[in-house]
Amino acid sequence: MYPSYIVEPIREETIQIGLTELRTPEEVDTVLADLKRTGETALFLINSVCGCSAASARPAVAIALRHHKHPHRFYSVFAGVDKEATARLRQYLAPHPPSSPSMALWKGERLLHFIPRHEIEGYTPQHIAATLISLFDEYC
Repeated sequence: MYPSYIVEPIREETIQIGLTELRTPEEVDTVLADLKRTGETALFLINSVCGCSAASARPAVAIALRHHKHPHRFYSVFAGVDKEATARLRQYLAPHPPSSPSMALWKGERLLHFIPRHEIEGYTPQHIAATLISLFDEYC
């Protein structure tokens, strides 16, 4: 487990961006069941303390969510912190291997697009946001 002085600022940043944290497997199941029922779109951020990648992922999401087209809902799970919730979301993301940080665009009961860590690491928030915005324009 990571110390709270590292985790809490990241949690706070995630909430300020506008994402709802999912901290239990039951919360993940409930959200995905509701998406299946409503057919709405959602962006999931598999959050991380990794400075090299997560430091670009969270700002990228913040930029992308200001776009006029975006998913109906925004969620995060925190890899390495809320382990059970993260493991449950990763079950839904199969066959994609565990990757954090990463992002998933979901609609209804279907995963539309997955952005693994290697497509985040080394890229600027603006580059990652442009990828998300392109996906939002296509699917939202």
